[in-house]
Amino acid sequence: MAKEIKTIGVLTSGGDAPGMNAAIRAVVRSAIAKGLNVKGIRRGFQGLIDEEIIDMDKRSVSETINRGGTVLYTARCMEFMTEEGQKKAADNCKKHGIDGIVVIGGDGSFRGARDLSKWGINTIGVPGTIDLDIACTDYTIGFDTAVNTAMEAIDKIRDTSTSHERCSIVEVMGRNAGYIALWCAIANGAENVLLPERYDGNEQAIIDDIINSRKKGKKHHIIINAEGIGHSTSMARRIEAATGIETRATIIGHIQRGGNPTCKDRVYASSMGVLAVNLLCEGKSNRIVAYKNAEFVDFDIDEALAMKKDIDEYKLNVSLLLSR
Repeated sequence: MAKEIKTIGVLTSGGDAPGMNAAIRAVVRSAIAKGLNVKGIRRGFQGLIDEEIIDMDKRSVSETINRGGTVLYTARCMEFMTEEGQKKAADNCKKHGIDGIVVIGGDGSFRGARDLSKWGINTIGVPGTIDLDIACTDYTIGFDTAVNTAMEAIDKIRDTSTSHERCSIVEVMGRNAGYIALWCAIANGAENVLLPERYDGNEQAIIDDIINSRKKGKKHHIIINAEGIGHSTSMARRIEAATGIETRATIIGHIQRGGNPTCKDRVYASSMGVLAVNLLCEGKSNRIVAYKNAEFVDFDIDEALAMKKDIDEYKLNVSLLLSR
């Protein structure tokens, strides 16, 4: 028989993502609506070990849905990777009466949630990462905001690149995944996109493409480079030396993590937060909330972590077709 849930905790872990606050708000308010107590855990698993645990009520999350980042702060915690750290975190949950925890973050955070569940704490993961690299879900909190931020920045870079008849390499975030890069390549009409999942290192092919485009009258050239490939500055120097065309590198960086979340990020994060609370109340544990085939569902964490995700071949073909 599943134990009765009276108090739940919520934490954010790993990289921050716009929409995390909407998910926190949804967890807090939906739990309170069910008559539960809510504890906020600051600075992720590190805060759980250090007992940075606070009481939360509806007012705690007022006027947060529109804010980027995370009001609970976030941190990476090496200590939690040890059995001693995990036991201390679990003991602190029991000390503060926490029956279950909602963990908002990426795959590293889900591994932490899985490890915590082994110590008798019910855990539910909510996918919060701008990288869109969680295989079990078609959507991750923060991706929509991040890709729109990158798109707007690239539009501005294109303006100046056109004015100076340059080649511009724009590096976007995404860790080892190329989803932000691919979406921006389509949305910004980039001439080339370099994805960790597909790039073969053939820089000469890019150089030839730039030269051929210039011969055809093209006055500028945009290359979207994914973070997982990187080295944009040195690449720009090599391309300029090979083509004779002024080439600049721009690394958009952490601006993609911040800013007001889009409507989609707010709505989807809210829906995921409510489902996480519902799952805890049903006695579920070691699960990940996901958005799959236009429905909010849940998966076993181990099953989800074992899944592999590849780049969308159709979107890649769209990008290649429209860039010519």
